[in-house]
Amino acid sequence: MHEFVSFNHQILPAEKTNIQSSSIAALYGKGVFTTIAIQDGKPFLWDKHWSRLTANAGKICLDPQEFQEQKVLDSLYRIVGKNCVGNGRCRLTFFDESAPKLWQAEMESRICLLIQTADRREVKNRISLTFSPFQINSTSPLVGVKSCNYLGNSLALDEAITNGFDEAIRTNEKGHVTSACMANIFWLKNDRLFTPGLQTGCLEGTTREFVLENWDVFEVEETLENLEDADA
Repeated sequence: MHEFVSFNHQILPAEKTNIQSSSIAALYGKGVFTTIAIQDGKPFLWDKHWSRLTANAGKICLDPQEFQEQKVLDSLYRIVGKNCVGNGRCRLTFFDESAPKLWQAEMESRICLLIQTADRREVKNRISLTFSPFQINSTSPLVGVKSCNYLGNSLALDEAITNGFDEAIRTNEKGHVTSACMANIFWLKNDRLFTPGLQTGCLEGTTREFVLENWDVFEVEETLENLEDADA
C-alpha cells in the first residue's frame, strides 16, 4: 500500500486512518470493497466496479447515498495523483461504523469510505495451481457479495502458497468449480472458452463481465475432473 489514503474524501497518511474500535466493521468485518486496476492514471472499468460496489452494499444493508459517485471518483483521482500512481491498483471500501446490537453500544450510525492505492501485483507468465479444500457455499445469502469478511479466500490462498503454489481452484458444496481464491477462472478446451456460471456461487467479477461481453464464453457447472484435461 502507498503512503497516503483517502478517508471520507480527506487525504491522510495511512497510519492516521482509524475506524471505530466498537463498530460492526471492526468487530465483524461488515463492509464491502472492490479493487480496481489503474491504467495511465485512470480506473479500469469504473462503471462496473461502482455498480457492483453499491449493489453489494445494499445486500448487507448499507446505504451509501451520501457518497455520490462523482465525488467518490474525484477523491479516487486525487489520491491516485497524490501517490503518483500511473499503473497500479486502487481499493475502495465502505465500512459500517455503527455499533452492533449484540454489544448494546451507543454509536451514531455512519458509513465511511476508504480509498487506498498500491503498485500492481506481479503476474507470472505461467502459474501453478492446486485444489483448495475451502469450499464455497452456493446457498449462502452472501454469495456473490465481495464483503470485507474475506477470511475463507485468504486462508485458501495462504494454504496454496504455503504448499508451493501460486493459486488454488475452489469448488462449492456440490463439487462444482467456482473460482480461484482471489480471481474468477476461465479455461479453454477444443477452442471453446468456459467459466463457472453464477449459480455455482462464484463472484460476479468485473473483468469476468467484461470478458463475457466481448467473447463467446460458455457458463457451466463442471467438476474438477473435467478441468484437468483443459487445454489452458
